[in-house]
Amino acid sequence: MNDMALAEPVIPPQPRDYPGVNWEGLKTLYVREVRRFFKVGTQTLAAPVVTALLYMLVFVVAVGGGRRVNGIEYGTFVAPGLVMMQILSNAFANSSSSLLQAKFNGLMGDFITPPLSPFELLVGFGAGAATRGLFVGTVSLIAILPFAHLPVAEPWAVGYFGLSAALIMGFIGIMAGLWAEKFDHMAAVTNFVIMPMTFLSGTFYLIEKLPEPFRSFSKFNPFFYLIDGFRYGFIGRAESSLAVGATMTGTLVLALGWICFRMFQTGYKIKT
Repeated sequence: MNDMALAEPVIPPQPRDYPGVNWEGLKTLYVREVRRFFKVGTQTLAAPVVTALLYMLVFVVAVGGGRRVNGIEYGTFVAPGLVMMQILSNAFANSSSSLLQAKFNGLMGDFITPPLSPFELLVGFGAGAATRGLFVGTVSLIAILPFAHLPVAEPWAVGYFGLSAALIMGFIGIMAGLWAEKFDHMAAVTNFVIMPMTFLSGTFYLIEKLPEPFRSFSKFNPFFYLIDGFRYGFIGRAESSLAVGATMTGTLVLALGWICFRMFQTGYKIKT
């Protein structure tokens, strides 16, 4: 009894304390997110490219013909919007599907057990989603170049709006993945929010040609400013104010990033 009384108390294992950034853990999470979509390349890479080529075939070759929009060949006008559509949809799909599948497979603990801070989770999932969006967008751009002459008038706009779009949709994908409890919820977000905003964003037309109230709605649609700014980077012409578009885009990146950070920090639908 005396020996037992003198024995040191058993202290349970404590979480490992990482001063600064857990670079190894962050790298592991990012690589995991990238490898996920490379493993199913037929679905995540080939399918979007085929979709972009079909849009070019239908809207440019079959419908567009010799049409011009504000003096620009229709194919040149449409192509940046098609590339942006691939960036938006694939960035969203990467982060949202990763979190939703983890829920269904009971693997959410894999994200909260390692010593990763909420900011590191945000960066890992966001960077993985942005990588997929930009990679698929680049491959789609290469695929449609033979059908459209695309000069690069303002490289900074291509980079800024392309990266911002990938981050915005990556963050929205995180929010949707954490919120959704079944695949029907994710389908509702895609079909009733993302798709309408995409097709009312001026990808295939000038929004000034739309009847009301769709014309006014488009001016409050962030996808319109993303596509318009991205298109400006190629052709040097914008339908809206670049200052407004750049400001709205930057604000959305910061605001959505903060919301996702708070969701990870509070364990929203993770620690339940």
